[in-house]
Amino acid sequence: MAAPVSAVLPPGKALRQSLDRDDLVKRGLMVVISLYLLFSLAAPLYVMLSKSASIYRFDLSQFEFQVSDETGANWSAPATAEMLNAASGGVPAADLAAGSDSRLAATSFFKDFNFRSPVKYRLRGTSEQARWLVGSQPGAGIIWHEFDSNTFRRVTLRPVQGFGLGNFAEYFSTPALSRSIWNSVLMASLSTVITIAVAFGLAYALSRSMMPFKGFFRLVAALPILVPSLLPGIALVYLFGNQGLIKGLLMGQSIYGPIGIVVGSVFFTLPHAFLIISTALSISDARHYEAAASLRASRWRTFWTVTVPGARYGLISAAFVVFTLVITDFGLPKVIGGQYNMLAVDIYKQVIGQQNFEMGAVVSVILLVPAVVAFAVDRLMQKRQVALLSARAVPYQPKKNPRFDALCFSWCALVALFILTIIGVCQLAALVKLWPYDMSLSLNNFAFDKMDGGGWASYWNSIELALLTAVFGTVVVFVGAYMVEKTDGFRAGRAAFHFLAMLPMAVPGMVLGLAYIFFFNNPANPLNGIYGTMAILVVCTVTHFYTVSHLTALTALKQIDREFEPVAASLKQPFHKLFFRVTVPVCLPAILDISIYLFVNAMTTVSAVVFLYSTHTQLASVAVLNMDDAGDIAPAAAMGMMIFYTNAGVRILHALVSRGVLARTQSWRTR
Repeated sequence: MAAPVSAVLPPGKALRQSLDRDDLVKRGLMVVISLYLLFSLAAPLYVMLSKSASIYRFDLSQFEFQVSDETGANWSAPATAEMLNAASGGVPAADLAAGSDSRLAATSFFKDFNFRSPVKYRLRGTSEQARWLVGSQPGAGIIWHEFDSNTFRRVTLRPVQGFGLGNFAEYFSTPALSRSIWNSVLMASLSTVITIAVAFGLAYALSRSMMPFKGFFRLVAALPILVPSLLPGIALVYLFGNQGLIKGLLMGQSIYGPIGIVVGSVFFTLPHAFLIISTALSISDARHYEAAASLRASRWRTFWTVTVPGARYGLISAAFVVFTLVITDFGLPKVIGGQYNMLAVDIYKQVIGQQNFEMGAVVSVILLVPAVVAFAVDRLMQKRQVALLSARAVPYQPKKNPRFDALCFSWCALVALFILTIIGVCQLAALVKLWPYDMSLSLNNFAFDKMDGGGWASYWNSIELALLTAVFGTVVVFVGAYMVEKTDGFRAGRAAFHFLAMLPMAVPGMVLGLAYIFFFNNPANPLNGIYGTMAILVVCTVTHFYTVSHLTALTALKQIDREFEPVAASLKQPFHKLFFRVTVPVCLPAILDISIYLFVNAMTTVSAVVFLYSTHTQLASVAVLNMDDAGDIAPAAAMGMMIFYTNAGVRILHALVSRGVLARTQSWRTR
């Protein structure tokens, strides 16, 4: 009997997934949005990092001069600027270090120069890299250029560019600058410890007690999100400043500096920590508490062995979020910091005050390090937090305890009093005629057109920015998230896109704004046309707040069964019909949340746009900063309150519209 022959297929080409039209469109859209993130984030950051390593210096050997006699007919032998400077000593060696925009007068090498003299001068480069200016007209090359004395006084030499770590060495060798690192870390650490303690107490009271008015306290806890970070600084000035209402409570200490920075930071970071910790406490498993009760563990022991370990990842995540917000914030330390240097303020001083863009880039790189580390740890903690969830978990239901409930109510009332006092003082400051001499009420502080800062036009610019950001940003974010979640295959492309989408969370606003200057303000950049327009503000704001919106959209999309796409394909329905008829209606709550998130942040942001606005695109949040700088603190408070009114009104309108829209589109959820 013959042995059976095994069936072996002949070798052939490896199987590859065929791509239909929908797959090509999805991948194309993903590439388009990836290019948006590449040019709005990755490319500017790369240019900024390159700028931090750029070293400029005047190379006197690159310039050669000749001088005529008074007849203009006879010329001296050619001499380099280096030789002339060695003979005259006109320019010390220390002055040869330069910035990208530095200029050195050519007349510095001629002690006897007189612009009325009939003597003429010639200039050329010893290499093609030599650059100079005649007024504002550029000059270059190795050909002689001749000037009369009156024109020669307008000739300035330009530095040459090199690369190295000299800027970083200069930064760390300057005590006033390098001290900012310690100051920033210290302020962020102190603020984080206090904020986490306050937020945990608030979240614990609302989730573990039967106290009344929980909804009211949750609402109050969210109010600081609606105001720019400069506003608590203004309120603290009115409370504890030189003319403050209760400055005696500081017992001679100044609110300008560490105290003001910490108190203001606790105010504006509290909602972020509270939301994260509340989520961590809300997923506690009641079975653990039942086991502790059966073992007769005390409430204190149960707290430390059950509650805290169960919420530890939320606490760690909240701590890193708060730390990042404080160390990267610009508005609050600018208003209340006084002479206490912080990294974010240093960037502003170097760029706006001294026009030293290279040193501003150095500070940005330094500020980027703790933000990236905090973001990486935060992401790790969030992944571990998800792993703690169990399908058999039983939600914890608090029991009535009059004494404990009264204690929780007292704590929540203190926190609410702190928040409402800050906002209330700003409201009072906005209405008082002349603090503290004339406390009568008036609307004079709302006459923004009579003050520096941009007037009412800045407020309407902010409304325009917020609306454009909400519409454009929501579309870009949701479409991008859909392509990542619902595209089959293309793992490398999806991973790259997800990385780009997560990157903005680790980039501070000041760093992003400065990177935009370097990238978009370059005349050689084809995108230079949007610099100084509303478009660049919209792009910057969407990019700055992209990550949270992206994660929100992904969370909503993951709730939709992936079988919808194969079913639609089997019915020969294009994916765009499924997208508009199924995906968008199902994810409408998340889409509305993304839009309101982008709107509110566009109204309150300062750090990301402070370098990018023009005279025609000044914003309300920047107007608050400029009016405070000009000493118009009351009008600054009034503009800050206008931002608060707008955000509060939009929140209410959003809630009303959402209720009506969701009632028609989300009724399936209640079946």
